[in-house]
Amino acid sequence: MSNAKVLGKSILLIILILVLVLFGLLWFDYLGIIHAKRAFAPLFKLAGLSPQTSVSASSSKELVEADLDNDRFAKRLEALDIRSQELAKRESEVKEREDANAQIAQELEDKEKTQAEREKTFNNLVKKYDDRSVNIEQIVANLNGMPPKSAVGILIEMDDQDVIDVLRRADEIAAASGESSTVAYWLSLMPSDRAAEISRKMANKPLSIN
Repeated sequence: MSNAKVLGKSILLIILILVLVLFGLLWFDYLGIIHAKRAFAPLFKLAGLSPQTSVSASSSKELVEADLDNDRFAKRLEALDIRSQELAKRESEVKEREDANAQIAQELEDKEKTQAEREKTFNNLVKKYDDRSVNIEQIVANLNGMPPKSAVGILIEMDDQDVIDVLRRADEIAAASGESSTVAYWLSLMPSDRAAEISRKMANKPLSIN
């Protein structure tokens, strides 16, 4: 009988110790001293308690490491911000260069167009001169084949610049062929005032291509 009592007391004592240990672990876990949340989460729920989720530094070393991590994170953020500013500045510089290059390209294109227009105008002018030169030479040939009075009658009906071009070409053709020029004779048959005016213009004005 006494042995049964001793055994019963021992079992109760063991159960009491287990209960105390269990509640001790639950209390320490609740306080955050130890971490047994996953194992005791159902017990916390049964007791209507919420386990502590925050983790506090247990030593000065952990506090220092936490500060170092924060400093590293802050420095990384600062480096990223500086990098972002550098990229924005480079993008702005590239945009400025592109705008400058586009302006230069437009200026070159405008110059090319202007040059092309000048060349076209010059070529048209040369062609016009060539055509006129052929026409003037034909007129000289026709006039040389006419009686002087008839030739002068035609010259009088022409404007002064055309008369000057015809007379100059007549002189050139005569000089090239070694014959005497009829220009002086034609002028002598013209009215004196018209002949004087043409002679003055021929002496004062350069060759015309109009």
